[in-house]
This record gives sequence, C-alpha cells and structure tokens, in this order.
Amino acid sequence: MSFADATIKRLPGPLRPYAERHHELIKFAIVGATTFVIDSAIFFTLKLTILEPKPVTAKIIAGIVAVIASYILNREWSFRDRGGREKHHEALLFFGVSGVGVLLSMAPLWISSYVLMLRVPMVSLFTENVADFVSAYVVGNLLQMAFRFWAFRRFVFPDEFARNPDKALESTLTGGGIAEALEDEYESRHPAEGTVTPMRSSRRRKARQYDAETRISKTS
Repeated sequence: MSFADATIKRLPGPLRPYAERHHELIKFAIVGATTFVIDSAIFFTLKLTILEPKPVTAKIIAGIVAVIASYILNREWSFRDRGGREKHHEALLFFGVSGVGVLLSMAPLWISSYVLMLRVPMVSLFTENVADFVSAYVVGNLLQMAFRFWAFRRFVFPDEFARNPDKALESTLTGGGIAEALEDEYESRHPAEGTVTPMRSSRRRKARQYDAETRISKTS
C-alpha cells in the first residue's frame, strides 16, 4: 500500500470518498510539499556555506534541483498511470508549465507591492512583511499549484491510462462497459435495424472523441 493510500484510509469517514476520488491531487500536494523542503534545504545549505555571498546563485541551483525532483516524483508517482507523449516532449512541457507556474506565483506579490502599494513607507514594516508572506507564499503558491495540476493533467500527461492498460479496462467495466454488454445481448435477441440506444450513441461519440484526441496526442 502506498503512502497516499495509507493516508487516505486514516481520514475520517466523510472525507474518505472525496479523497479517493481526488487521489492524484493529494499525491500532487505531497510532492509539492516534498520539493518545497528540498528547495529550502538546498538553498539554506548553500547560502550558509559555500555560496554565502551569492544567495541568488544558491536559489537558482536549489530551484533547478527541486524542479527535476518534482518531474521525477510526479511522473513516477502522482501521475504514474498517465502519459500519452514521447518522453522528451513530456519533459519539455513539464518544465515549460513549471516556468509559467513560477511567473503566476509572483503575480500576487507584484500586485501587493506595486498596485496596492503595501510597502514602506506607505505601510509599516510589519504590514509589509505580512503582505509579502500572504501574497507570495499563500496566494502565489496556491495559484501556482492549481495551474500546474490542471496543466499537467491537460497537456503534460493527457491520457489517463496510457501507462496502465489494465486500469483502463477496469474503468471501462465499472464505468458502463457491463451495461453496454447487456445492450449487446439485448440487441442480439431483439434485432432491429437502425436502432441505437442512447447509451450506445453516447459511447460511440466518446470513442470517436478519444480516437481523435489520441491521434492529435501522437502527432504533437
């Protein structure tokens, strides 16, 4: 049993069904917390030792290591069943999305500093520090996390079961495949030319849509 599954099982009963439906989000959040620790640990270690006079260089190195760790952990754990792209395209998109996420995380701090003017001497030093913390570390990180989670699922790892066909089959059976099999049995016993049930029509539309998305994914 994975760490995330064990954590979900320890949640209170009312929260457990929601957590099970959004297990990818929980894993993504855990990875985010892990990479935050990695980033902070490397930054302060370098800043307090060999790169004491160069904090910006220390931060760049820490950020690069954290992003690489984020890619590995998200690919192999958070979204381990997802895929749909060649690995080098996947990696480029991942780092591109992460870069956009960093810019988004800076937007609230920029608004706080240069639009709302929450800076000394317009406000007290205490107010400025609180505003910086809330805008950069709370609002900025939440905005970045929401965007990256959506973009990873939509662009980086677009196919839900690309690396786990068994789960795709299981999802088909639990999501209506059994009902469709019953329809096949019914139609075989009551043949009617040109008759298409609403469920079968919906399934055909979804199948055509999936084929089209697959072809687009392979060519991108």
